[in-house]
Amino acid sequence: MLSELHQKSSFYFLLNQIDTNLSEQYQEMGCPDCDGPLHKAYYDRKPRGGPDLPEELCIRKSLCCGNRDCRHRLLPPSCLFMGRRVYWGLVILLIMTIRQNRPEGKNTKRLIDQFGIDRKTFFRWVIYYRDAFPSSVCWRGMRGCFSATVSNSCLPGDALDAFIAHAGDSEAGLTNCLKLFSKGQFFQHYQGRKGITQKMGLRSGF
Repeated sequence: MLSELHQKSSFYFLLNQIDTNLSEQYQEMGCPDCDGPLHKAYYDRKPRGGPDLPEELCIRKSLCCGNRDCRHRLLPPSCLFMGRRVYWGLVILLIMTIRQNRPEGKNTKRLIDQFGIDRKTFFRWVIYYRDAFPSSVCWRGMRGCFSATVSNSCLPGDALDAFIAHAGDSEAGLTNCLKLFSKGQFFQHYQGRKGITQKMGLRSGF
C-alpha cells in the first residue's frame, strides 16, 4: 500500500542511489557560473518520518566550486530531501496525497499519529500545497508534463496519482514523481542563475 512505503528501507536506498547519480552528473558538468571544477561538500541531515536508517542515507549531497574566486555552492536535485524541510521528501508527498484521497479511517488525527508529525507542521504543508505551490515557479515548470485532469487545487495528490496510473505500480510512480519534483525545486532555487537552466537541461526535462 502507498501509506506503507515510507517504512520500506530498500526504497530509501533506491532514492539515495538516484541522488548519488544526479550528484555525479552535475559534478561532471562543472560550475554553472565559471565552469570551474565542482568538489563534494556533503553535509549531514536529520530527516524525520521514516524508519531507522544508516547515517550514509542522512547526507545531503552538495557541491562547491573549486575556483577560489567563485566558490559557488550548488545543490543537485534530490529525491530524498525536499528543500530545507526536516521530513523526508517522500513522507511529505505521501501524507499530502493520502489526506487528499481520504481513504476510510485516514482522518487528519490518524495521519498525524501514524507518521509522528507535529500538528502545526502538518497544516503548514496543507497551506503550502493549497495556496503557494500551485502558483510557484516549481509547479509552473512542471505543469506541462501533466494532462488537464491534474487539478491545481488537488496538489500534490493528483500529480502522484497520475504517475502511479502511468507506471502501474505505486513504488515506480512515487519514484518518478519524486524525480520530477526534485528538478522543479532545483529550477525554482536557481531561477535567474546565469545560464544554469540551459546548461543543465532543466527546461527540456519538464
